[in-house]
Amino acid sequence: MSAELWVELDVGDPGACPVADASTDATAISSVTRASVTDDEGRIAEEFTAEHALPEPGDATEVAEHDTGHVYRIRRARDRGCVCDRVESFGTPVVDVRAAAGTLSLSFHTASLDTVQNVVAELRDEFGGVRLRKLVRSEGGESSDPVFVDRSRLTERQREVLRTAHELGYFEHPKGANANDVADALDISPSTFTEHLAAAQRKVLDAVLEH
Repeated sequence: MSAELWVELDVGDPGACPVADASTDATAISSVTRASVTDDEGRIAEEFTAEHALPEPGDATEVAEHDTGHVYRIRRARDRGCVCDRVESFGTPVVDVRAAAGTLSLSFHTASLDTVQNVVAELRDEFGGVRLRKLVRSEGGESSDPVFVDRSRLTERQREVLRTAHELGYFEHPKGANANDVADALDISPSTFTEHLAAAQRKVLDAVLEH
């Protein structure tokens, strides 16, 4: 079995997402499922479980009530460019979807780190508040070496430095940008850039090597 990546993403501003919208009414959303076959009007059905009854369900219809919450169903066009559709356009089925306080959280598997980077890049182009919350690699079989890096170890400035350096190709071989290029993009001196970078890399390596 080839190595697989387990990815968890948060999208703070997922656009016109009825699941995320429902979670703004002070209720957590879970157990999101989607039908694979369209109805006569070319729509698919989605169901989700709300912790509490929705005061304003909008286009959603309550279809059941269980101990775990209230089940609602909505119907929508298959390809309307929502967060889940964007992710699945890369050939990676969304495994789990949840929402709380308007933030959509989803998970998927992929064998390619490039796919993860492309998914995150496209979501950031289309939506706001995109955050890679968890990335775990499993080697398959009975051996695995999961690593979780808590980004809260890094300051906001250190995250900005790492993100900018990565986007400009600083870590590529050959480099797409040198320290001066990244420093200019951040509007700081090269020495300040290298100080922030060294501190950020040390924290990341500490987190990885702890495991």
